[in-house]
Amino acid sequence: MLAISLAATVDRPDVLVLPVRAATEPVGAAPMLVTTAPPLIDEVRTEAAALLPAGRLTGRAGEALAQLRPGRTPGRLLLLGVGDGGDRAWRTAGAALARAAADETHVTLALPADATAGPVRALVEGLLLASYRFRATDAGEAPALTGVTLLAADPDAHRDAVEVARTTARMTRLARDLTNTPSSVKNPQWFAAQVESAAAGQPDLHLRVRGPEELAAEGFGGILAVGGGSASAPRLVELDWRPADARAHVVLVGKGITFDTGGISIKPVPAMKLMRKDMAGAAAVVAATLGAAALRLPVRVTTLAPLAENMVSGSAFRPGDVIRHYDGTTSESTNSDAEGRLVLADALAYAARELRPDLLVDLATLTGANAVALGKRTGALYSDNDQLAADLLAAVDAAGEAAWRMPLPADYLEHLGSDLADRHSSPDRGAGSVMAALYLREFTGELRDRWLHIDMSAPSWADGDDAELTRGATGWGVRGLLRWLATLD
Repeated sequence: MLAISLAATVDRPDVLVLPVRAATEPVGAAPMLVTTAPPLIDEVRTEAAALLPAGRLTGRAGEALAQLRPGRTPGRLLLLGVGDGGDRAWRTAGAALARAAADETHVTLALPADATAGPVRALVEGLLLASYRFRATDAGEAPALTGVTLLAADPDAHRDAVEVARTTARMTRLARDLTNTPSSVKNPQWFAAQVESAAAGQPDLHLRVRGPEELAAEGFGGILAVGGGSASAPRLVELDWRPADARAHVVLVGKGITFDTGGISIKPVPAMKLMRKDMAGAAAVVAATLGAAALRLPVRVTTLAPLAENMVSGSAFRPGDVIRHYDGTTSESTNSDAEGRLVLADALAYAARELRPDLLVDLATLTGANAVALGKRTGALYSDNDQLAADLLAAVDAAGEAAWRMPLPADYLEHLGSDLADRHSSPDRGAGSVMAALYLREFTGELRDRWLHIDMSAPSWADGDDAELTRGATGWGVRGLLRWLATLD
């Protein structure tokens, strides 16, 4: 991962990055160099100021212009647009810098004299996330850039912000790695082993992994049904961060389908190609829990990751089967490609009955309807709790992610009715993402008014580089969850 350091001075920087802010008033006003700490020498400031009109810079976030200075120090200036100077703009600027300076070895960026924690954190997150490359599948050479020094009048004032950003980015990159890994490698056992390795040696982290025998003995029928068609047996990962000073207890649940063929209701080939990402929800909640431990957040976080591979075989569950869940209730499933909600149902029922947290949140790459309704960058959020929904939405927005609250209409509940079972898991009426959320709510028991669900299938994957996102898995949800967990009291 790119090395980020803080310093009050740098003797002879090869590349000096200067922030340029866009002017907001009056319309058409020229952009301006940001006053930095320490102040620039007159020669550099004069030259940089002359480049603004010559380079037709606007100062918009992510704009970058390089200027060679042969035989002088620094040997190159890089003017970097930071937009309005807000957190989101600085995150975009950091991502742009990671790409604009990819052929450099090291760059030095002069922070604004009045820099605060928010923009510094956002800048570092942008740098670290945009410089991500997946170790196995990314084409081309890795960027040459290995280090960025941030110049500040008081470096110590920014160390906490940099450390939080570094941890957040590291956990987001972990979620990306888990999600990007090909399913020829990634099965439920492998995923559980990765969690065990990541949690090793941390005394306040407790891990339990249930295998097929324990799942059967304890009644996790949904997980067993979905995983029954695969040679790779299902697992249930339970990872618990238990700080001594915990102010609240949160359970996070993440869908963990390590590959989804659709089962007997098999998917067409184009829809199957990216199904290694169908465990992005599990990757996000595991990474967020590890991040809470790394940041020593004073909130207990228990993550449940129900893991299964949905395959086609003689032992696969069939359309029309009735499945008995952890809470004893049953589901009729007429579509084996609506498998994620079945494993989540078991985990939610277990959380509600056995763990009884203060708040219950699940993330899942659940439906294609999410993308139809909200596009590629936005998750669909569901909750009956206005405060919980508002708090999560605010945290997701502050993190640079996006979600939109969707309704849970009571008149759709009749569609869950079944002649064979307590409920129908995949009715062919009603809005797809909404119906899935209504179904999941049935398993939350007494936590119904403290539960929140995010359908994040679309934003879990990026088709190309976009600001801090890189092609492939995005790690969506890790940043938002860590922001939210840090606010709980």
